[in-house]
Amino acid sequence: MTNSKNINKSQIGVLGAGTMGRGIAQVAATAGHPVFLVDLNDDILVSARTSLEKIHNRLVEKGKIDRTKVDDILSNITYSIDIESFHSCEFAIEAVVENLQIKKDIFSKLEQIMPENAILATNTSSLSITSVASACNKPDHVIGVHFFNPAPLMALVEIVPGMTTSELTINTARSLIDSWGKKTVVAKDTPGFIVNRVARPFYGEALRILEECVADAATIDWAMREIGGFRMGPFELMDLIGNDINLKVTETIFEAFFYDPRFKPSFTQQRMVQANFLGRKTGRGYYEYGESAVNPKPNTDTKLGEEIFFRILCMLINEAADAVFLKIATIEDVDLAMTKGVNYPKGLLQWADEIGLDKILSKLQQLQDDYGEDRYRPNLMLKRMVRDKQKFYN
Repeated sequence: MTNSKNINKSQIGVLGAGTMGRGIAQVAATAGHPVFLVDLNDDILVSARTSLEKIHNRLVEKGKIDRTKVDDILSNITYSIDIESFHSCEFAIEAVVENLQIKKDIFSKLEQIMPENAILATNTSSLSITSVASACNKPDHVIGVHFFNPAPLMALVEIVPGMTTSELTINTARSLIDSWGKKTVVAKDTPGFIVNRVARPFYGEALRILEECVADAATIDWAMREIGGFRMGPFELMDLIGNDINLKVTETIFEAFFYDPRFKPSFTQQRMVQANFLGRKTGRGYYEYGESAVNPKPNTDTKLGEEIFFRILCMLINEAADAVFLKIATIEDVDLAMTKGVNYPKGLLQWADEIGLDKILSKLQQLQDDYGEDRYRPNLMLKRMVRDKQKFYN
């Protein structure tokens, strides 16, 4: 990568030792970096150390890595409750709670502690990088580096420059994360970046179908798995993520887009959270997870399943087209983000080409005509491409 600093074996700071932070620390330590994992809560640090040791011991038992390599990786990580430990780190990644003011306070402090030319990265999934950077005297050194959970296993990392981020910072961050064996995509600093923006209809349209009593959760999940080829259906996935987390992300993106109806939360989401039906972590969500749980069987009517799948897919493709139209990311990066970030069976825009953009547009126009809602408005670029008989890929 041109115009980038070589920090491939430099010290890395990771702030926040929760699931995401400890995962990022593991990735950096495995790549050979000395890592300082800092959390103000000593109990969380102890949990992080125990968890990482357990994970690596299991890998040794399964023969996936040898003991010497594991010892090297674990010895690369220093655990600390003192943020001053970052004083010699050239690159720091913050992975704390999604609160803008807390992140701004952290970045202002990190800038004073770390070397003059250090890069400060935030792992935020929904907050503005430009807003975080505004707390710093050198906002050109601030960037978004958004990992997906679990960080050691998920290939994708979204690189998100703020409005003030320098090209040197962008190239250095991307080169570093690439060297960790990750697939990086560059996204504009807009709500949800690529993945969390484009994926909203996977949940939102499934919830609309459920609320209309077109099909129950089990049938919608079956359609997306068996007909669409997705690894998990939307309700299974919401239960896994946590319905409280999914609602919060939806609300955040809806507000950040100035209440665009495409991102409107669902009453069903809200009621599930109010009932504490949060999914796997509480033993009940759209499904029950106790030992004696008996969940409904799907209606495996092929015609119904195909209708459900195609409706949700068209909404996803429309959102992917919108991301390209608004220069959020390139065609290739949008497709890579969705296949590597959320394990979609195909890139959405490649999928659109295979089906035919005219068929996608026709379905969206039918939905908009039926509902009379701006939620279903077809993307302008998609309409132009159909008119001009174009494809996303030549």
